[in-house]
Amino acid sequence: MEYGKEEKTTNLAFSKVVTSRLGGETISLCYQCGTCASSCPVAKITERFNPREVIKLSLLGEKNEVISGDAIWLCCSCYNCQERCPQKVEIADVIYALRNIALEEGYIPNIYSEFASALLNDGRIVKVSKFVENKRSVLGLPPLQPTGVDALRKILSATGFDKLQQKEEESE
Repeated sequence: MEYGKEEKTTNLAFSKVVTSRLGGETISLCYQCGTCASSCPVAKITERFNPREVIKLSLLGEKNEVISGDAIWLCCSCYNCQERCPQKVEIADVIYALRNIALEEGYIPNIYSEFASALLNDGRIVKVSKFVENKRSVLGLPPLQPTGVDALRKILSATGFDKLQQKEEESE
C-alpha cells in the first residue's frame, strides 16, 4: 500500500460522513475565506473556538481532534457566520452535525452528564435551595410542586438520555 493512502481514505471518509448528515451537506462548499470567524462572537472572546478551523479540520479528516475536543460545543448558534458566508455554508448546522457525530462516538461534555444526573435524581437541572423557595413566597410566586421524577425517568430512558448519567457515574 502506498504511504499515506490509508490516511487519505480515512480523511475522505470523515468528510463524507459529515456531508451525508443532516446539517453537514454544505461543509464541502467552504473555501476558507474566514468570514465566519470574523463575525463569530465566541471566536472574539476565546481562541478555543474558530468556525473556520473546525471546518478545515473536518475537511482534512481530523475526526478525533474535532469530535473529542470542546470547540464544537462552544458554538452559540447565533447564525452570524451562516448569514455572512459568501459560499452559503450552513456553518451552525454543520456544527450540529459534528456534535451529533461526537455524541454517537461517546464524546459528551461533562455538563450534559451533570444535567442528566440532576434530572434523573431531582427532576430539575439545578437544585432549588430553601432560600430560593422562601423568596418565591415573598415575591408572590407559588411554591414549587414536587416533580414527577418517575414519569420523567421513563421519558429520559426512552430517549436514551439516562445513558448520560451512567457515563458520568462510570467516569467517577
